[in-house]
Amino acid sequence: MKLGFIGAGNMAQAIIDGLLKAGTLLPTDIVIHGGTPAHYAAYAAKVGVQTASSNAAVVEQADLVVLAVKPRLASDVIAEIQPALTAKVTPLISLMSGVSILQIEGYLGTKDYPLVRTMPNLNVAINAGMTAYAANPAAQPVLATVVGLFAALGETIELAEAHFSTFVALSGSSPAFVYLFIDALSRAGVKYGLTKAAATRIAAQAVLGSGAMVLQSSESPFDLIDKVSSPGGTTVAGLLAMEAAGFMPAVVAGVDATIAKDQEE
Repeated sequence: MKLGFIGAGNMAQAIIDGLLKAGTLLPTDIVIHGGTPAHYAAYAAKVGVQTASSNAAVVEQADLVVLAVKPRLASDVIAEIQPALTAKVTPLISLMSGVSILQIEGYLGTKDYPLVRTMPNLNVAINAGMTAYAANPAAQPVLATVVGLFAALGETIELAEAHFSTFVALSGSSPAFVYLFIDALSRAGVKYGLTKAAATRIAAQAVLGSGAMVLQSSESPFDLIDKVSSPGGTTVAGLLAMEAAGFMPAVVAGVDATIAKDQEE
């Protein structure tokens, strides 16, 4: 199978890195093109993937095509590749935030073209990502193949498109929130004498293990909090101080702002 990428930015490269790391595809199975070849030529040479001379050439060479362009370019890019799509029905996988399947069908002028809309996060690069997906009826014959590609990059979940903005906040943007939390823990460690490197390693491993525990446990996060919290102990003191400083409202406010911004686009 040949996988094509129209757009070769950070997310496209993260997906390619994850697929190559997993051994799902070989470098020769991937072809890419973007608006500014100089921006990705070095990357393509480093990992060994092929480059195409145009977006239409990607469609002509690929069995599946990933649309990884900025949302504002969706209409123009689809118009550019329309003749190639008409000549050869190549299913499209959209990574474009804020562009619905219905909109893409409008740009294509048909509801009968196979479309899968996906929303991965950058952790796909290390095969620890989370990807939401939705598909139109025409994509059902290829949906298992598409989901299989993203399953090699981490976890997947089928969601109604109405929930994609929420997914963006909880998964797409949240790695930045988690990095901020890790950095805050790390700086607190430095305050009490640890080196930044040691404090960051300790905090990051604690977050990694805690996330794994939530996924593997049948208990809720609050139940797990109770298991860590001894009556009158240090953890309770820390939790109460964080709540008094507005920890939970700050997290919810961050999610609210992310969803609002995503729905503007």
